[in-house]
Amino acid sequence: MIVVVDYGMGNLGSIGNMLKKIGAAAVISSEPGVIEAAQKLILPGVGAFDNGMRNLAARGLQEVLQRKVLQEKVPILGICLGMQLLSQKSEEGELPGLGWLPAATVRFRFSSASPALKIPHMGWNTIDICKPCLLFEEMYPEPRFYFVHSYHLVCARAEDVAAYTTHGYPFASAVANDNIMGVQFHPEKSHKFGIKLFHNFVEKC
Repeated sequence: MIVVVDYGMGNLGSIGNMLKKIGAAAVISSEPGVIEAAQKLILPGVGAFDNGMRNLAARGLQEVLQRKVLQEKVPILGICLGMQLLSQKSEEGELPGLGWLPAATVRFRFSSASPALKIPHMGWNTIDICKPCLLFEEMYPEPRFYFVHSYHLVCARAEDVAAYTTHGYPFASAVANDNIMGVQFHPEKSHKFGIKLFHNFVEKC
């Protein structure tokens, strides 16, 4: 069973609909007992970093997530804010992140030579897959996904980055380390590319 973690910050309906479309057995829940039974986890998220961490703590979800991900090695997919929460900290807030990846979340910074670039980075953009990753196995050619974000991950280890995207400069748009995966874009808004990514997570990860 796949559990989409409801901590009050996610685009839950769209993710649930996408999983239903591919025939995945999935539930949306904020109950630690339901998460305890999960075989795979999706951590979505839209909003501010500190609010996300506060909401996880308020619902008593950090302990069960730590156990499932770090001890039981259950596959987890962080989406947008959910990916950022995998990091150790964020420039957006003061609270520590989950710390499952040696990474920091930083705001886009552009030089005066790039005045036309907007923050947030919003809309469709391509990704450059830079290492073998089950999320992107047999992905359609020229994969592109839908983005809405002002912050992005900077990984301490280059080998944790699964894909880059360029908005002013290349940034990590997907990460993968063993059972821990994350994407900065919204696969639930990315049509056939998102469907393929969810299918790979369900069937191959």
